[in-house]
Amino acid sequence: MFDVEKEIFNIISYGGDAKAIAYEALELAHAYEFSEAEKKLEKANQTLVTAHNTQTKLISAEINGEKVPMSLLMVHAQDHLMAALSEISLIEQMMKMLKKLYRLEKEI
Repeated sequence: MFDVEKEIFNIISYGGDAKAIAYEALELAHAYEFSEAEKKLEKANQTLVTAHNTQTKLISAEINGEKVPMSLLMVHAQDHLMAALSEISLIEQMMKMLKKLYRLEKEI
């Protein structure tokens, strides 16, 4: 058995870290520092995978018959993770647009 509350806090922590790193990547992209932005975005995605793996651990435990209590904290963790997934996906698209804008500005 594992500490469910600790795992829930890990989802919140890693999800929040991933989102914050992704926003750092977006700021770098706004400054047209695409190489560094891509590195940050990769780090954000790796951090997000850690959060998702923790979520998967909890789901697997429940599927295997372990009692995983549903709490407001668990709901918050799930909400936090889904927000991070959505925002990182949107930031990826915004970075693509910024790259196109950069290329167009160079042509002018």
